[in-house]
Amino acid sequence: MTERNLNLVVPLAHKATAMRETDIAGSGRARSGAVSPLIGSSLRREDVDSTIGRSTLPTRTMPGARTSATATRTTTTRTTSSEPAPSADKDARHHADLSFEELVAAYFDCRKGKRNSASAAAFEQRLEHNLRDLFDELVDGSYRPGRSICFVITRPKPREVWAAEFRDRIVHHLLYNRIAGRFHAGFIADSCACIPGRGTLYAAKRLDAKVRSITANWRRPAFYLKCDIANFFVSIDKAILRELIAAKVSEPWWLDLAELILFHDPREDYELRGAAHMIDLVPYHKRLTSHPAGKGLPIGNLSSQFFANIYMNVLDQHVKHRVGAKHYIRYVDDFVLLHESAQWLNAAKEQIEEILSSRLDIALNPKKTVLQPVARGIDFVGQVIKPWRRTTRKRTRNDALARVEAIGEDRLFETANSYFGLLRQASRSHRDRAKLGRILLRRGHSVSFRLEKTYRKRNVSRECGVGS
Repeated sequence: MTERNLNLVVPLAHKATAMRETDIAGSGRARSGAVSPLIGSSLRREDVDSTIGRSTLPTRTMPGARTSATATRTTTTRTTSSEPAPSADKDARHHADLSFEELVAAYFDCRKGKRNSASAAAFEQRLEHNLRDLFDELVDGSYRPGRSICFVITRPKPREVWAAEFRDRIVHHLLYNRIAGRFHAGFIADSCACIPGRGTLYAAKRLDAKVRSITANWRRPAFYLKCDIANFFVSIDKAILRELIAAKVSEPWWLDLAELILFHDPREDYELRGAAHMIDLVPYHKRLTSHPAGKGLPIGNLSSQFFANIYMNVLDQHVKHRVGAKHYIRYVDDFVLLHESAQWLNAAKEQIEEILSSRLDIALNPKKTVLQPVARGIDFVGQVIKPWRRTTRKRTRNDALARVEAIGEDRLFETANSYFGLLRQASRSHRDRAKLGRILLRRGHSVSFRLEKTYRKRNVSRECGVGS
């Protein structure tokens, strides 16, 4: 029988990490000492290799075959490699252009600010195992979104929120990290929300700058048109959105993943948290469950916010390049146009209604459409832009003061400092922060001299040794 020289070091199924290379180079060696515990604060981004490393299974060989402990040594054998060759009829669309490092980065992004939540802690208890299982499901095409949690929030108004499982939120971040950049490059600078560096403060400052520009620092009159989309998230047409995504996502595997997330219907399998009667507080036409399967995105997921920006980019491009609006800004479904002529704004509104109806199958909310002089103040993203100042919306300020007055001591420190940060975003906020500070002083907390933060209350009895 003919003998052949064969190198038994076969290619790895996945991209090799530092630990895999160690395991292959010598199975008798100890595992890498760089491995850090998977639980607690010791898991750092620098330990990515240690968290994703996993020893490969020994290569199966036929009797009479000898395996080598090094990558450079060959041996004489009368067998061929046992690694199966790729199937010729395997659908190329299932080839995952995905690395394990991308999944780990998505995990770190997903847990940011939520590491103490129950779902994040449960996932981290078996972090390496859970990430490996999720990666394998994504690669072999067996991944399917899991059960969602539905609950109702009452501030600022009743609204249902859908929260995906933690592992599903990792996949949302994975998709966002891969494809968001190409969409952001095509967005206008006046598109805000779910874009790095473009939050509510960015939107308020940018609108303030536009008002100063069109009014020559409040010396000339001008008008503003403020609009809002009626039942925005539950009215989004998924078929239209799929076309917009496919226009810029050419990779088959990533497009399939985007479609899987987009067309997943959380209403088919969800758990209702909180009192059952709370859902009745949400108007029927604003509930996701009251719309057909092809309509609506669940509020609460990163993917929904990102997809909403892609959807509304059609309006942004139309307003800027077809309507010719020089001063325009949008935050999710709220947008404002500025012009010297109220008649021009009325004409622009008609064009906007036409494009929304014909291209996106959505409509303006007539109750929230406002056309007024800018001198009266523009209520936008929680602030009111008035001549020479930006103030916090009165309702937002009053809600903050009432909540700090009534909240329990165990949550007062975090809540009060959060509201200090919110109020500080307005350029004219000293009076509002002083009111907040007085409430905290009455409750026994100290406040910084600049009214920027509060401090934890000292436990006097413990410091004096009382009760010890």
